[in-house]
Amino acid sequence: MSYVDAEIASQPECWLEAGALAAGSAAALPRPGERVAVVGCGTSWFVAMAYAGLRESAGQGETDAFQASEFPTGRRYDRVLAITRSGTTTEVTDLLSGLAGRTPSTVLVGDPAAPAARLATDVLAMPFANERAVVQTRFATSALALLRAHLGAKVSTLAADAEVAVRAPLPIDPRRVEQATFLGRGWTVGLAHEAALKCREAATFWSEAYPAMDYRHGPISVAGPGRLVWAFGEIPAGLAEDIAATGAVFVHSRTHGRHTVLGSWAAGRTPLDPMADLILAQRFAVALAASRGLDPDAPRHLTRSVVLT
Repeated sequence: MSYVDAEIASQPECWLEAGALAAGSAAALPRPGERVAVVGCGTSWFVAMAYAGLRESAGQGETDAFQASEFPTGRRYDRVLAITRSGTTTEVTDLLSGLAGRTPSTVLVGDPAAPAARLATDVLAMPFANERAVVQTRFATSALALLRAHLGAKVSTLAADAEVAVRAPLPIDPRRVEQATFLGRGWTVGLAHEAALKCREAATFWSEAYPAMDYRHGPISVAGPGRLVWAFGEIPAGLAEDIAATGAVFVHSRTHGRHTVLGSWAAGRTPLDPMADLILAQRFAVALAASRGLDPDAPRHLTRSVVLT
């Protein structure tokens, strides 16, 4: 078993621990009404996107998500929340250093001894979710579980869905797929981007991600037989039928009936939380790597952290 396989399988337990950490960390996390920026790089940026959507929709306050390198330093925020597994990523440490003494900052980090932990105003260390794999899985979802718990989500329910996702059969054999597109709406757009990134990282596989409402404005032209469209959360009316007409396989936890050759996969199932659906997408990416003769623990051109000189 690869490192990434083991770390994917450990997510239910990690989410529960993240929920417990959130319960005692309210003072370090965004308060209702604060104007908040959430930053990260790569996977952490996509987690930031998901949390920003959830926080705003919960009425907790204006929340923006940025790649750490693209943070608008001229804007005023009440708090900056940084997400970084390693705590060594140059863009994040540079940003935290520049914020010191000007804007309160909180960092979610896997290594409590990392530079980012020394630079932030408040630190939430998550060593239980830290990873050996280059391809990030459980740290990202555990950080989001913590943030969702702070917004009032019941993490035990999320973890129960995760238990299903780590054991359920994959919705499609990766050997049948030559291209994948992931879709989301609202907060799940971040999950769609993350799922596509996993396929690129682990399997050097052609994958894309879009907001579901924008998919028919051009990207649907890529869909066809042998290609996969995978949606997280709610989808626009008629989209499943439009995808079926292309001949592409459609995977969606909330689909009931036969929209495609795989439409019965979700029939009769209680829909999983979209974050648990992301676990299935992580597993799909690893299975893709295996089907292509690749080692998901040795992704091409990647290192565990990007440290620039």
